[in-house]
Amino acid sequence: MAVSVDFQRQLEGYGLTTAEILYRMPDHPALLQTYLWQEYDLYPQFPNLHRFLDFWSHRLDGVLHTITVAHRELIRPAEFRIACKLH
Repeated sequence: MAVSVDFQRQLEGYGLTTAEILYRMPDHPALLQTYLWQEYDLYPQFPNLHRFLDFWSHRLDGVLHTITVAHRELIRPAEFRIACKLH
């Protein structure tokens, strides 16, 4: 049975990364538009996000304004909590 590429990345330490990108509209620079980017990436270097932003700044007309990043490791040690104690 083959393992999916996304699952393999998670085992290698990748986590789900979401970036909210605010950029200026090329024809109306006073207006901001939102773009959501989501991919598996490595915290804290974020190489995939940096490649995407490099592509954006060199190939697209919308000037970047603000980037907010959220990251979550999906595979991690299990957490156990005691719900109740029986005597």
